[in-house]
Order: sequence, then structure tokens, then C-alpha cells
Amino acid sequence: MIQAVLFDFGQTLVDSANGFRSAEKEAQALILDNLIASAKKNLSSREFLAKYRDLRKYYQENSNYSRKSLWEAVCSHFGQRADPCIIEQWEEEYWQRVKRMTNVFPETIEVLQTLKQRYKIGLISNTQGQPRSVGHRLGEFPQLERFFESVVIAGESDIPAKPDPMPFAKCLKELGVAAAEAVYVGDDWRVDICGAQDAGLRAIWIKYHSVKRNWPKVETDVPTIFSLKSLLDLSTVLE
Repeated sequence: MIQAVLFDFGQTLVDSANGFRSAEKEAQALILDNLIASAKKNLSSREFLAKYRDLRKYYQENSNYSRKSLWEAVCSHFGQRADPCIIEQWEEEYWQRVKRMTNVFPETIEVLQTLKQRYKIGLISNTQGQPRSVGHRLGEFPQLERFFESVVIAGESDIPAKPDPMPFAKCLKELGVAAAEAVYVGDDWRVDICGAQDAGLRAIWIKYHSVKRNWPKVETDVPTIFSLKSLLDLSTVLE
């Protein structure tokens, strides 16, 4: 019997898709301009973007979401040493842009309020590479924080990032429930769904119709929903 419902944060409870897209585009332009100015030679945007995307994919697949590390690696690949002060400025601007363009999905609060009457509610979110001085983005949404009996920010404080099973186990322990008694709701196939299943939880894959995204094509019997409101009838979703 399900005793707890655990959630991812970004693209599950809040919509940051346009914010990240815009922040990435701006960061790429800043880095490319800086590389061209430093090297005093032309660098095609096609060549730059291809390497940027390759490195970003590599870092993400290794659960390293640090923008600072990524940008330093990009600069290093093109023979330039990134100025730490400039990197810090880019990073601050990046997260400010994401913050400005992040909104709570319209149904989030209603669903959390309803579920909290029947289940323990937890949050397991990767740090996404925010500087520790900034803190996790959940802190910017006090209207959401109040619903969670356990909040685990993976990727900091010696807690490995999802899909490692440790953050799932930590949240379950804090809630006092077994893995078989919990369900995890998230949007990322590898990090959320595979991570939750490997930790022994049941998983629900949320794929918002309203979010522009290339979802991975996988054959799975994992329940898939397209709005958090489907969770109001959790037993039907899990059948």
C-alpha cells in the first residue's frame, strides 16, 4: 500500500524549460564571443555549439550539472583559460534568468494539498549545479516548501546526485516508509524513473504536453501521465 508520494522539482512541480533554454542560449553567446575575442581569430558557431553540446551531454550523463565546470571545459577545449571572475558573473546571470522565467505549474498546489491529506510528501531534487551560496531553487517557492516532510537535495552535502539510490534511500528513511510503500514522480527518464526503480520505488513518468521537449523513446510499462492532476486518482494511475 502506498504511504508516500515523492517528487522531483524542475519540470515536475515548476516549469523552468523556457528559463533554461534562454539562459543556455545567452551563456553560449557569451562564451563564444569571449573565445573569439581572446583568441583573436574566427571560430564558427557551428563548431563551437557542436563541442559545447557534446561536453554538456557528457557532464549530464555523469550527473555533473555544474555550469562552471562545463564552461571551463569548453574554454579549455578551445585553448583558453576561463577567467574565474567572468565565469562567476555568467553563472549569476544564468541563474537569475532561470529564476525570472520559472513558474509553478497551475495544478501543482492543488495536487500537493490534496495528496498531503492522504500521503507523506517528499522531494528529491538534484542541485542542477547552483552555487551553494545561491541554494536550491525550492527556497524561492515558500508556497511549495510547506508541503514536504522531507527535502533531499542530491549532489551536495556528500549526497550523490540522482540516479544514485542514496538520495532516494535518505528521503524514505526521513519519512519512515519502505521503498515498496512509495512512488516517485519525475520527468527525466534516466535520472528520475530509472533512478527511482533502481532504488526500489514505483515510478510515474510525467511528460507535460505543455512543455516543448524531445522525450526519449523507450518501451516501458511505467505509468505515464501528462498532468499532475492525474495523481488525484493515484490508484488508477498505478493499476
